[in-house]
Amino acid sequence: MQRRHLICLAAASLAGGGAFAQAYPTKPIRIVVPFAAGGTTDIIARVVSEPLGKALGQPVIVDNKGGGGGVIGAAEVVRAAPDGYTLSMATVSTTAANPAINKKIPYDPVADFAPIINIAATPNIIAVHPSFPAKDYKAFIALLKASPGKFSYASSGTGGIGHLLMELYKSLTGTFVTHIPYRGAGPALNDVVAGQVPIMFDNLPSALPFIKSGKLVPIVVSAPSRLKDLPDTPTFKEVGLEPVNRLAYYGFLAPKGTPKDIIDKLNAATKKALEEPAVKKRIEDTGSIMVANTPEEFAKQIKDEFAVYKEVVAKQKLTLD
Repeated sequence: MQRRHLICLAAASLAGGGAFAQAYPTKPIRIVVPFAAGGTTDIIARVVSEPLGKALGQPVIVDNKGGGGGVIGAAEVVRAAPDGYTLSMATVSTTAANPAINKKIPYDPVADFAPIINIAATPNIIAVHPSFPAKDYKAFIALLKASPGKFSYASSGTGGIGHLLMELYKSLTGTFVTHIPYRGAGPALNDVVAGQVPIMFDNLPSALPFIKSGKLVPIVVSAPSRLKDLPDTPTFKEVGLEPVNRLAYYGFLAPKGTPKDIIDKLNAATKKALEEPAVKKRIEDTGSIMVANTPEEFAKQIKDEFAVYKEVVAKQKLTLD
């Protein structure tokens, strides 16, 4: 009799847990953007947050936590309760580039997160202030080789994708440009547009409006082929630098241990949000490519990208020093 009572209690407990998962979410969800406002990560998070909130029936709040090349914000999500109410915007900086170069990262990018969905892939671009003497790639590389140490470049932060890709570029071309790290792409872009720093290696979505308005000049882009918005700008592959010709990804992560049914619900709701024509257009207008894959596919992408950047760091002997 006692055993039957215990079995009934266990069954009730399981049923209650299922009901809780089905009821999720019952309060607002916070998406931590691990960079300052204004960069590509922030742009994509804000484009998706409102329609995602509608799909889930609860507000989705974007919270910028910049610093450390994205590490501070990402680490905060790792420490959060695995209940689906604190998510992170995943970037190559936080899940591959920074962990590959920085041995002091307080998390494992593969083991400490539960991937939800890769929203979009975006090209990366080297762009310069209009006052910069070079206006195309041929002149750009010639100027850098002729003037080692004369110029500087801005990035979203030490260990971020812009930093690591530019350092890889420098290693492959034998050039030297001084690194000026910021607390996100937004502040870095502001200073490049203002002429305080002449060069930036950035994700295309945040740089493209300034390029279109003539406040930045595109030099070379990482993309599968030339972009319709930048038909005169060559890809890194075209200029003989295929290792630099890598796309960035932007997606959602939850802390490890988040129940699978919550992960699946977030994945389905995000896909629903991305089906809205206005959302799809807004993302594609930034130069991004829609992905919207499964949690398992996104997990593999993160694992593969981390492995690539670890190899790059090892081969090029890159360090944070």
